[in-house]
Amino acid sequence: MQQDLFQSPDYFNVDALLNEEHLLTRDAVRQWVKKEISPIIEDYCQRATFPSQIISGLGELGCFGPTIPVTYGGGGMDYISYGLMMQELERGDSGIRSTASVQGSLVMYPIFMFGSEAQKRKYLPKLATGEFMGCFGLTEPDHGSNPAGMITNFREDGDHVILNGAKMWISNAPFADIAVVWAKDEAGVIRGIIVERGMPGFTTPETKGKWSLRASATGELVFDNVRVPKENILPEAKGLKGPLTCLSSARYGIAWGALGAAMDCYDTALRYAKERIQFGRPIGGFQLTQKKLAEMITEITKAQLLNWRLGVLKNEGKATPAQISMAKRNSCEVAANIARNARTMLGGMGITGEFSVMRHMMNLESVMTYEGTHEIHLLITGMDVTGLDAFK
Repeated sequence: MQQDLFQSPDYFNVDALLNEEHLLTRDAVRQWVKKEISPIIEDYCQRATFPSQIISGLGELGCFGPTIPVTYGGGGMDYISYGLMMQELERGDSGIRSTASVQGSLVMYPIFMFGSEAQKRKYLPKLATGEFMGCFGLTEPDHGSNPAGMITNFREDGDHVILNGAKMWISNAPFADIAVVWAKDEAGVIRGIIVERGMPGFTTPETKGKWSLRASATGELVFDNVRVPKENILPEAKGLKGPLTCLSSARYGIAWGALGAAMDCYDTALRYAKERIQFGRPIGGFQLTQKKLAEMITEITKAQLLNWRLGVLKNEGKATPAQISMAKRNSCEVAANIARNARTMLGGMGITGEFSVMRHMMNLESVMTYEGTHEIHLLITGMDVTGLDAFK
């Protein structure tokens, strides 16, 4: 079993910008990942199985809904603490961070922001502990980057609505107890609705054959005349702004999370470069290797500072969706490039499960795509700086 020797890079002493709560939170999650995730994750990825036994531990750590108020079972933490949690979880594996991100940002967050008081009391405390697990249904087979075109819909039927349609590429779907689903009402308005497992006509077939996020459970949500009580409709969510607000929250977590994967790849490559002997000397002594390492730590440092500043803006309520898009895209691109360069430095060993690099490299292909693709986020930034819409 490979020992987790990770040491976090901090070239510009970014830790000095963090308060005591931030550091304690980060270190607690880091130690948990070293103890509970690192020893098992390669095996679970090879078998393409989600390690469900970690759910209670994630709940105990407060990784589910850390920014949700304590009143509803959340951690009541700030957004930098949340970001650091996601950074450490993804340092372990992107699939593990995805599980926590979905639960907190895409299930608990919309219920807290748009739900009734009764919905908050019913679902949030159990979601915070992991007693309930949730998923988020927005993407459809024919509508990914253009969610406004969704065809999933519901019609009224007395005290219930009848829901029909399908969603795909849904993290946590195969085991989720509830799904926050976005569908059009009879007037064509996008609404959020909580669908519970066990409702007749609601199924969650698992997506098989993935080469990425193999330790994360992915599936579909299929609705065949599902009768859902009207009381399960989120009363304050009307229009596309609802799901897009949730996506901004999730993208913020990804910005920090992808950076965690980059840190792990860099740390692995640095250690290997000092130990691997070729031509009578460590490969870290060669110019091309030092070039790669120097560029890695530079990009990591820039992303650390960008994420920290974004966290400050989030805490002040000033972060814009466009700023979050920039950070998400940047961290994903940085992490993917670092993973690929780290793989080349490890040579043939880089493709084995003895090291984490190839696993991160495959995972990051998904992270670059979900919650808005690399290209979509470029266009969001482009529209923000020019004022011109290139989407249509």
